[in-house]
Parts: sequence; C-alpha cells; structure tokens
Amino acid sequence: RTIIALDRQAGRVILVDTGCGTKWSPKDADRFAVKADATAVDRALSAAGLARADVTDVVVTHLHFDHNGGLTDWYDEPGERTTLRYPSARHWIHRKHWEHAHQPTIRDRASFLPQDFEALAKANVLQFVDGESPAPTIDGIEWFVSNGHTPYQLLPIFNSSDQSFAFVGDIVPTVAHLRLGWVMAYDLFPLKTVAEREILYQRCLADQMMMAFPHDPTHGGVVVEGSIERPVVTRVLDLNPA
Repeated sequence: RTIIALDRQAGRVILVDTGCGTKWSPKDADRFAVKADATAVDRALSAAGLARADVTDVVVTHLHFDHNGGLTDWYDEPGERTTLRYPSARHWIHRKHWEHAHQPTIRDRASFLPQDFEALAKANVLQFVDGESPAPTIDGIEWFVSNGHTPYQLLPIFNSSDQSFAFVGDIVPTVAHLRLGWVMAYDLFPLKTVAEREILYQRCLADQMMMAFPHDPTHGGVVVEGSIERPVVTRVLDLNPA
C-alpha cells in the first residue's frame, strides 16, 4: 500500500512507500503471489489532479521488495537498466537501513532486490535520516524508527490540526496483528517489535491517533481503544488507499 499525503499550501506531494512495482517475471510473480497494478498510484494521483512529476517526497520506510519495488521501472529491456519512477522527488530513508540493505543477513537477503533501489544513489535523490530519534525533516511529519522487523525502518507520523496518524509499517502489517504479542515470524527481532508496539499503542490510546496499515486488504486506518495488550478497533477510517 502507498499513502499519498498532500500539503497544497506548501506545494508538497508525499508518497509513503511505492508498492511492489512491476519488474516481475510471470514465474517470480507467481512464486511471491504478486498481483502488480501498474497504474494504482497514478490513478490516485490523477484523482487529486496530480501526476508522477508532481511528487516532491517519497518516504522509503524500508527496502523490502513488497514495500518499495515501485521505486524503479525497467528502462527498456527487463533485467537490464532501471529508471526512477519519481525522478523529481527527494527520497527519504534511514542511512543505517540503506547500509543494511546492501549487507543484509542470510535470513532477510531475499527481500532486498538491488534493481529496486540501486538507481537511487546514481540519481542523487537520496535524503538520509540519521539517529534513533531523528529530528523532523518534513513539516508536519515526525519520524518513528523501528528495529524489530528490519533495522532502521523509518515510519512517518503525520500531525495536523484535526487528526494525527501513524503509518505503522511492518510493526503492525494488518489489523489482524493488533494484539501486542501477535508479531510476524519474519521479524528479525520479535521482542523489539513488541516493545515498539507498546510505545505506539500508548500514544494511539492516549491521543486517539490513527494507525494506517501497509498490508491490510480492507482497513485503510483505524482508531483503537482498550489496552496496550488488547487494543480494540473503534473506528475505521477510509484513507482511499492506493
């Protein structure tokens, strides 16, 4: 899922993640159950009167192919050169995650496909975020750094006058994973994921902050009540997800 956030007053069009992309052979698409929609983000941008060239910022939460394979397309022949899908945009990523993606562990190396991101450095569009508690670099967005699923996943929390929401990334991939201890087996550090959930849930419960999920097929975002161990969905908000 890609989130599109607009700040028309500031002239800013922000994408959070770019999806799995379209650089898939039929064999690999079947292997990973990928059903790529090459025009989903374009349609969402068009509905807002925008196009790819209007995108000013891309937030790269992490470089797993299912989240950011859509950073690039094949330039001409599959398997050869790639080109950036959003060449006019600044691409925000945590420096330590960028380093990890180039030297992953044996357990997660299959999730990083160099053709998805190698063109970023050559195009000079990278904007690195540093530290465990980075200072805001985009107006209205604060960063939450997560290390449970993958090192230095960079998650944005959007703050506005009427609603704040956190894109919770693979800390909580779907609404079915809301229970505190229900983490993915694929997380590199599951107990870190639990600890990070506790921090996020505390804020969501205290401030009625919305959570937006990357993988849920029916829930764009939710507001929860209850407890940290057992958050309960009380409102479902339509984010018109792309």
